[in-house]
Amino acid sequence: MGNLTYDFSGRSVIVTGAARGIGFELGSFFAGAGAATYMIDVDADELTDAAKRAGGVAVMADVRSTEDVKAAVATVIEDTGKVDVVVNNAGVLRDKVVWKLTDEDWDEVMAVHAGGTFRFTRECVPHFRERNFGRIINITSFTGLRGNPGQSNYGMAKAGIIGFTKTTAKELARFGVTVNAIAPNAETRMIASIPADKKAEMTKAIPLGRFAQPSEMCPAIGFLASEEAGFITGTVLSVDGGMSM
Repeated sequence: MGNLTYDFSGRSVIVTGAARGIGFELGSFFAGAGAATYMIDVDADELTDAAKRAGGVAVMADVRSTEDVKAAVATVIEDTGKVDVVVNNAGVLRDKVVWKLTDEDWDEVMAVHAGGTFRFTRECVPHFRERNFGRIINITSFTGLRGNPGQSNYGMAKAGIIGFTKTTAKELARFGVTVNAIAPNAETRMIASIPADKKAEMTKAIPLGRFAQPSEMCPAIGFLASEEAGFITGTVLSVDGGMSM
């Protein structure tokens, strides 16, 4: 996947939600581009296999747990002495129309998407500040930009990630740290759970006429994670085949 055009040799990279989908592809991408790549997931068995295939290091952690997040980042620091890039990708779906959502449906989605993004960012920032360098890439969604029936909890979390991205970009700019987000539109397990008629309707709304492969998110994230992208911060890049136009 275009690894030759990216060189992350000597960089330490954290990717959350890395056992499958976009996270797995990112793990493969960064490891293939020379980075010490730490793949984070709560699913230990699937993660171990995924990291082996990707060439990354498996670190089991629940992004909802401050203790787990601290331990995961400490592992990266112990191994490499630094962290350069964090991609906050971990997510879950608990889709229901708003009047059928339970407190648990709401809290789980917020804790993983918004809470995980916050916790990994907070834990990595002192290490970024120490070296005056850091790249944070958060994964938001079309739903966070435009809304989508049955996803008020997910939409709230993903819209919140946009606000978090812009705010932390302003807070961290003076330390040489950039914070950006992408809004992907790829064939993942989340898309697979959408009923066929709804998925066909969504596909029609994509000018390029298809959902992306998860690996097609890697070049955009790789660019935002690169040294060359140091003057880009606080942006939300839609990698969605034109769906959000």
